[in-house]
Amino acid sequence: MANIKSAKKRILVTEVKAARNKAIKSKVKTAVKKVDAAVAASDKEAAVAALKAATIELGKATSKGVYHANTTSRKVSRLAAAVNKLD
Repeated sequence: MANIKSAKKRILVTEVKAARNKAIKSKVKTAVKKVDAAVAASDKEAAVAALKAATIELGKATSKGVYHANTTSRKVSRLAAAVNKLD
């Protein structure tokens, strides 16, 4: 355990930020799983709705610094490609 006051504070702040990032990543993963499930079920309408929700969650995660912009772009692109293959 740290003895210096600033080091103790850093430990606490890091725990709070890690918990926040974990919650945000969990929301993103859930949204992505919903898109994948809709694609697997070949349900175009549900897939499009889930894709929109997932895109919003990914955008929020990026704006908060949890994901890099290119990572978000790649994930959205792959999800959109999977949804667009449905007919």
